[in-house]
Amino acid sequence: MRSSGRNSNGNYRGAGNGRDDRRQPAGRPRPEERRHGQSGGAPVRKQRPAPARSREYDAQIEERNRARHDKPAVKLPKTFGDQEGERLQKVLARAGLGSRRACEELIEQARVEVNGKIVTSQGRRVDPQKDEIKVDGLTIAAQSHLFFALNKPAGVVSSMEDPEGRQCLGDYVQNRETRLFHVGRLDTETEGLILLTNHGELAHRLTHPRYGVTKTYLAAIQGPIPRDLGKRLKDGIPLEDGFARADHFRIVENTGKNYLVEVTLHEGRKHIVRRMLSEAGFPVDRLVRTKFGPIALGDQKSGWLRRMTNTEVGRLMKEVGL
Repeated sequence: MRSSGRNSNGNYRGAGNGRDDRRQPAGRPRPEERRHGQSGGAPVRKQRPAPARSREYDAQIEERNRARHDKPAVKLPKTFGDQEGERLQKVLARAGLGSRRACEELIEQARVEVNGKIVTSQGRRVDPQKDEIKVDGLTIAAQSHLFFALNKPAGVVSSMEDPEGRQCLGDYVQNRETRLFHVGRLDTETEGLILLTNHGELAHRLTHPRYGVTKTYLAAIQGPIPRDLGKRLKDGIPLEDGFARADHFRIVENTGKNYLVEVTLHEGRKHIVRRMLSEAGFPVDRLVRTKFGPIALGDQKSGWLRRMTNTEVGRLMKEVGL
């Protein structure tokens, strides 16, 4: 008879079932039942620890690393490394002459010169601290120098510090990175334009009589004023320290006995305008300086400090030959 296909255990024999009759060794799981890391599975093979290195070998490695980092830097050609100086248009833009594109147009229009030569190429590099850079004939201000214009109120002392604790010019320029000093002086009761800078040579020339920088004042006096007052001031008024002469005089406004007159002179002696008008018979009620060389006070409010424009600084320098 044909076998029923069952084995002695009652299971059917089929394809692959013959393997079931093979006894696995005791305590050893079948391949599909093995689970690494579980009890009864094959043990996980551990990596052998690396052999310990000697101190001498570690010292050699550290010495090689230091030698590699301590090598002198290789000097690259200027084409690949940092070139000397700054691009001209960048210097012009930082000086307040407009955007870089606008400064490039200034160069294209042949309005910029470096050390006396007109520049038309955009790749020119300059040193703003050494090279003389001019735009339309006016020298641009170096970045390390500061230039301010203050409309000094009456009652403010013309000094950066006052030992008596009175209000002074230093009260208007606090929190500055560099120390500023005033160009010339104004009487305590005199109002108007006074310049502040850290450019020593410019300040010296602006106040030196040799350069004859003019100052313009508005003075409030009481009339009536004779017609020859202007001529007398221009011819010279005798004072205790010598004659004082005005360069220009005119009547700006007249309301009854109240006169507002303009006096321009290049002298810088103490109280010079007040003394001249007082000696001529017209004491000053109020005095305001409205102009210092080419710099005008304009509509700047009393007590306001403003940074001078590059054009103004260039005009000042041209005034005294810088």
